[in-house]
Amino acid sequence: MGCFEIKDTFYLNGEPFQIISGAFHYFRTVPEYWRDRLEKLKAMGCNTVETYIPWNLHESRKGEFCFEGILDVERFIQLAQELGLYVIIRPSPYICAEWEFGGLPAWLLQEEGMKLRVSYPPFLRHVEEYYKVLLPRITPWQTTQGGPVILMQVENEYGYYANDRDYLETVKKYMIDNGVEVPLVTSDGPYPESFRAGKVSGALPTGNFGSRTEERFEIMKSFTDGGPLMCTEFWVGWFDHWGNGGHMRGNLEESVRDLERMLELGHVNIYMFEGGTNFGFMNGSNYYDALTPDVTSYDYDGVLTEDGQITEKYRRYQEVIGKFVNLPKVCFSTQIVRKDYGVLKVQQKVSLYDTLDKISTPIHSVYPQSMERLGQNYGYILYRTSLHTEERLEKIRLWGANDRANILLDGKPILTMYDRELLEEKELDITVEKNARLDILVENMGRVNFGPRMELQRKGIDQCVQMNGHMHNHWEQYPLPLDNTELIDFSAADNQCCEGQSIKKDVQGEPTFYRFTFIAEEVGDTFLDFEGWGKGVAFVNGFNIGRFWEIGPQKRLYIPGPLLKSGENEIILFETEGKAPGVISLKGEPDIG
Repeated sequence: MGCFEIKDTFYLNGEPFQIISGAFHYFRTVPEYWRDRLEKLKAMGCNTVETYIPWNLHESRKGEFCFEGILDVERFIQLAQELGLYVIIRPSPYICAEWEFGGLPAWLLQEEGMKLRVSYPPFLRHVEEYYKVLLPRITPWQTTQGGPVILMQVENEYGYYANDRDYLETVKKYMIDNGVEVPLVTSDGPYPESFRAGKVSGALPTGNFGSRTEERFEIMKSFTDGGPLMCTEFWVGWFDHWGNGGHMRGNLEESVRDLERMLELGHVNIYMFEGGTNFGFMNGSNYYDALTPDVTSYDYDGVLTEDGQITEKYRRYQEVIGKFVNLPKVCFSTQIVRKDYGVLKVQQKVSLYDTLDKISTPIHSVYPQSMERLGQNYGYILYRTSLHTEERLEKIRLWGANDRANILLDGKPILTMYDRELLEEKELDITVEKNARLDILVENMGRVNFGPRMELQRKGIDQCVQMNGHMHNHWEQYPLPLDNTELIDFSAADNQCCEGQSIKKDVQGEPTFYRFTFIAEEVGDTFLDFEGWGKGVAFVNGFNIGRFWEIGPQKRLYIPGPLLKSGENEIILFETEGKAPGVISLKGEPDIG
């Protein structure tokens, strides 16, 4: 049993305790590498690890929970304890984290009128039911019960979002009612208005910032009632979004100085110690003047790279931390190698249309419906109709559509609309054959994870399709979550080929699945180079490793070695733009721009 308290500083079993923590999200790193990253965290001098908990992964469908594999948070906590590390848990319903919908489950948007992160009874009911399952798994690991968990967070950067004190008190009550005994914190941007809006009684206010430590801490003093000063997110870099022109990097010299001053004055959680990867469709987006979806890599210019390599930043931080604590000697127990598996040629391909009925079941509706209304969370959705009243296609507009739409007529691309283009009526000049087939493939690029637009994040088409000035009715809707690549029928097209030969059928720009295989004699980390390909998503042995897009800055996708196996491995690309050079490369080095 242990006692962790907040007074003028933090106290562990009656002795002053300085938190020197690093952020490491278990759900962004394969579990086979958790020990390696935690050992490196300890070796740098940290005594604590911090992680968010993503509600949308643990309860991907209402009432269906998962705590296995990469989501085995209890195993993660236990491993930290075995290594002598303490743990900060941030189980708030909303996590931001540049994560899809800020960690909120997409199924919340099935409900008309849903209001998020306020005292709206339907939302609070879902939070309470989630906590009744989640928290009993976490609370046995508190220091009060012999575990390593020393702090938990009530809400995350709430002062940037709203000021509903009743909501904050309710979330806190749910936590206490479900067994939370350790001290509570909130974390907000270092501004008086943010702290005033995000403060909750009985929880220590902490700050999130990446520079100007003394100035930020001075502001925080007015809100901590003489308690300790802590930066819960010391931003050491930043995240990338598609098309931002290059990988974001922090200023190392300034960062080192800020870290040292922070340790002189208070406590720190380094964000990110290791960023990891937005596997699957889990990248978030921001929206200010335009939609900016984040890339697959969450490298963040962290202390470790996306694949866990020690950086110059690691060495410099270790030197600073070594001024405040005795650095432990840690032997790294996990052997990790980077491998170059060379160039792979396409073995098979099949257009989306040729395998559509194998991977999706159509849902008919007079009007198009959003993903969420059809019970779909992530991926793509195809809307199909017959143009039975049009002789020409002169104008088209998609109402209530997000985020990117590829429009095809009889299988041939005629228009792509993205973000704000979806708010406009587009002029065309196309002769239409009687009963021509119109397909609209809409991609969810990642729900916005910050700000009021979160309540406007239904994906697909949520209202109507207007053609030539009138609404067009009767649609077949094909949900495409792409969560089971075994359903893809590569035999559905005449596309077999031998190595070194071209594939027989040209799919002519249709959205298409491409299959590659390779033999791995030795398993290691590798990086999928998608040069020449347009846009899409990649699967390795059935695991969705994330999105690719030619606009960069990310040019290669990280494939952790544990996703591979000795012998034959399979890679499938789903490419939507008709840009497919027929080869990919597996490189031994990353290229994130």
